[in-house]
Amino acid sequence: MTIDHAPPDISAISKNEPLALEPVTPASAAGSRRRAVPRWLRRTVGPLLLLAGWQVLSTTGVLHRDILASPGTIAAAAGELISDGTLPAAMGISLQRVAVGLLLGGVIGISLALISGLSRLGEDLVDATVQMLRTVPWVGLIPLFIIWLGIGEAPKIALIALGVAFHLYLNVYAGIRGVDEQLIEAGQSLGLGRWGLVRHVVLPGALPGAMTGLRYSLATAWLALVFGESINADAGIGFLMNQAREFFRTDVIVVCLVVYAFLGLIADAIVRTLERLLLQWRPTFQGK
Repeated sequence: MTIDHAPPDISAISKNEPLALEPVTPASAAGSRRRAVPRWLRRTVGPLLLLAGWQVLSTTGVLHRDILASPGTIAAAAGELISDGTLPAAMGISLQRVAVGLLLGGVIGISLALISGLSRLGEDLVDATVQMLRTVPWVGLIPLFIIWLGIGEAPKIALIALGVAFHLYLNVYAGIRGVDEQLIEAGQSLGLGRWGLVRHVVLPGALPGAMTGLRYSLATAWLALVFGESINADAGIGFLMNQAREFFRTDVIVVCLVVYAFLGLIADAIVRTLERLLLQWRPTFQGK
C-alpha cells in the first residue's frame, strides 16, 4: 500500500493546530479495477482475436479455402454434423474408448506405483522394468497391437491404457517417495502401524502427485485416441477425420480437432475440480 502525502506544515505544528489528513490511496486499487472484469471474459479475448484475424484472412482471400476453411464455413459444417447425428455418435464412441482405456491404464499404473513405492522389494522388481518400457515410443507399438489384438477395439484401448499407465505410475510413485520423512516419524510416534501410516500419511501425501499424473494421463489418452482412430477405425472422431481427408474437407477436419480440444478441456476442468475438493488441506499460490 502506497501513501501519497505532502510534508507536514511545520508552522501548524508549532501553533498546535490540527494537521489536515490526506486521503490514502491503496496501491491495489488498480488491481481491484482489473479484477472487476470477469476472468472468463479476459480469457476469451485471445481466442476471439484469433478467430477475427482468421476470418479476415479468409474473407480477403489471403487464406484460400482449399488450404483452410473459414470459421464461418467450419461453423456451418459443425451444424450439419450435429443436426444429422453424425458428430454426437462419433463423440460417444470416442468417449467410450477413452473411458475404458483410462480405467484400465489407471488400475495398472496405480497398482504398480503402490507396489514399487511402498516396498523396496517391489521397487527392485517393478521400477527398472517400467522405466525401461516407458522409454519405448508407445505409438510405435501400434503394429504389434494390431498383430496381437486384431483390428477391432482392443488395440485402440490398449494404446490408450499404455500411455495412461506410464504417466500415473511415474507421478504416483514420485508422490509416495516424496512424502516428508518427519510426517512418517510423527505418525509412528502417535502409534500408527504400517497400514495406518499408508492410509493416513503416505496416500494423502501422494495425492497431489496423483492428480498431476491424472491430468497428464488425460492429455495422453486423447493423443493416443487420435493415433488409434487413425488406423483401421470404422467409427469415432478419428474416422470422421480420415473420411474428410479423402475428400479434402478441411472444415470437417477442423471441426473434429475442435471437438478433441473441447473434450480435453472438459476433462482437465473435471480434474481441476477434483483437486479443489480433495486437496483443500493444501493451500497453494493462486496468482495475483
